[in-house]
Amino acid sequence: MEDLEELISQSVALHGGRPCPGQVLGVRMAMAGCREVGLDEPKKTKQLIVYVEIDRCAADAIQAVTGCKLGKRTLKHVDYGKMAATFVNTATGQATRVAAREAARQNARRYAPEAADSHAAQLQAYRVMPDEELLTITPVLVAIAPNDLPGPPLSRVTCQTCGEGINDSREVHRRGRVLCRACAGRGYYRTKDGV
Repeated sequence: MEDLEELISQSVALHGGRPCPGQVLGVRMAMAGCREVGLDEPKKTKQLIVYVEIDRCAADAIQAVTGCKLGKRTLKHVDYGKMAATFVNTATGQATRVAAREAARQNARRYAPEAADSHAAQLQAYRVMPDEELLTITPVLVAIAPNDLPGPPLSRVTCQTCGEGINDSREVHRRGRVLCRACAGRGYYRTKDGV
């Protein structure tokens, strides 16, 4: 795997702007997760799937390190609001969940006592803090359904209300009708006319 500073640079390039503690933390999480599932060069393989539990800077860092992408179905977002991610080696079945330790925020000053503020301390400390102080690394089991794997859609149906296509068994069956989640009342949006 590439070195930490190079991976941080790649994360910054993908994320835009300048490095932040969340990006450094995400890079460290990805490095640990890939190591634990036996993938030293994750960008050169198609056997890694990552579930990110937050939609903040760390998610972009994890994407930069692993090469996993939503559009390739190798990066999955599960909105738990946690600074955590699970790394799955689909060839071996090995899976590891990596989460940031809450105490790492407070411990950052021990690793960067000269830092101007807590943000700067975290930015510096997360680069050098040992994994065991920065992260919780837990072997886990993940059962990935065939319709969640990379590749072409395994099924496609049409919503009988809006007429839009629905891939990979994301439809809802209600009273003998096939509906998309939005038309079944599970949408994140509503049309302006209330439908």
